[in-house]
Amino acid sequence: MSITETELRTTVAGALGTAPDEIDGDANLVLLGLSSLEVMRMASRWRREKRQISFAALVRSPTLNQWLVHLNAR
Repeated sequence: MSITETELRTTVAGALGTAPDEIDGDANLVLLGLSSLEVMRMASRWRREKRQISFAALVRSPTLNQWLVHLNAR
């Protein structure tokens, strides 16, 4: 089950309280204000949706572009 860039942007933008198109694909989401708790919540949600996801991988490479690769590689 893959995730689209639009879906991912919408989810992350909601957590950040910003518009999806305001997030650069290579921007560090942690530096933009995304907390580890929010990352954990998203990872849990994606696991419930039967996506193979690693919290450690999300934290290690916290950009939309890297998350898309990770989420769609499994």
